[in-house]
Amino acid sequence: MLKFTIRRLINLIPVLLVLTFGVFGLLYLTPGDPALMKLTSQGTAVTDELLAIEREKMGLNDPFLERYVKWVINILRGDFGTTYSDGMPILPKLLKALKYTLVLATASTVVSVIVAIPLGILTAIKKDTIIDNIARLVTFTGNAMPNFLISLLLMYFFCIKVRMFPVIAKGSVQGLFLPTMALAIPMASKFTRQTRADVLSQLDEEYVIGMHARGVKERVILYRNVLHNALGAIITIISLQIRVLIGGSIVIETIFRWPGIGSLIMDSISKRDYPVVQGAVLILATLQVLVNLVTDLSYCIIDKRIELE
Repeated sequence: MLKFTIRRLINLIPVLLVLTFGVFGLLYLTPGDPALMKLTSQGTAVTDELLAIEREKMGLNDPFLERYVKWVINILRGDFGTTYSDGMPILPKLLKALKYTLVLATASTVVSVIVAIPLGILTAIKKDTIIDNIARLVTFTGNAMPNFLISLLLMYFFCIKVRMFPVIAKGSVQGLFLPTMALAIPMASKFTRQTRADVLSQLDEEYVIGMHARGVKERVILYRNVLHNALGAIITIISLQIRVLIGGSIVIETIFRWPGIGSLIMDSISKRDYPVVQGAVLILATLQVLVNLVTDLSYCIIDKRIELE
């Protein structure tokens, strides 16, 4: 497994190079003069002489490939540049925002898994009963509702009517509850339906019938065999949702003012602070690639029959 991991990490190098080239190219193609945007954001009176000096200082007069190579070298050194708005280093801001995004993604994933797997197993066992029908209706509704609508409903009930939680999260533990629920409700709905389908498919297998015939306890069959064999598909849907959460929680973070990567990207776009957006997109894209690697390794851990190639 160690050799497989090292080989996969080496294979990620060209992928990351393509990512860096794409991210840098997007900033290069962005309308406007970066030097002018930087001076304007800092409230400086722009003159032609000052603009020329700033362009030379930022290396904007250099060829595209030369600027790209310098940018990649600086990234490898941990230097993501400085912001246009206040001239502060970008990396500390990205790491701080990333911490909050990972906390939100982890919390919502854990809540979803804790709720969805037992509920999915229960609905599979109680197929076509009233419990199954109610759970299917609830999960269908939760899966169909968009995140922003769930967020507004939660905010209206818990913040305005009941007043249990603050409207603006601001990174607090109490403020984590509502954005976690807004992400966890549709995610748990997907997990529940997926778990139910996978467990039902396993229950129809001949090995389950044989174990019943030998008098093996129902609990042992479910948790030691059926659930274990269904974990591959469950991990797949979980990994897909984690990737969606890491890069797609912008709406939730913006609504609740949760200080994650999504909020940072939106604030930076409104300020035309594009180097921050550039760094944030690069970090998110790198995380997506790493999650894919961890998912592949997870398949091998839960099923020893899978060969590492």
